[in-house]
Amino acid sequence: MEREKLASPCISICQINPVSGECSGCYRTRQEIAQWRSMDYDAQAALLKQLGERRAAVTGVTRRKTRRRSERNSV
Repeated sequence: MEREKLASPCISICQINPVSGECSGCYRTRQEIAQWRSMDYDAQAALLKQLGERRAAVTGVTRRKTRRRSERNSV
């Protein structure tokens, strides 16, 4: 059974940087944007991880770790 596909990382800021070839909103290349819908779940998840790394390299902003307690720590 195939897993559901992930939501597109597009944030509606669609400007391709002429130097890097990446969108300044989602950090995907034109090719990655075009292929998104045909990718399977694992390929989409791998690309999302790469996009986070690209974003961090450009902006210095990384995804913060969750502060949620696990269920066993909240007892």
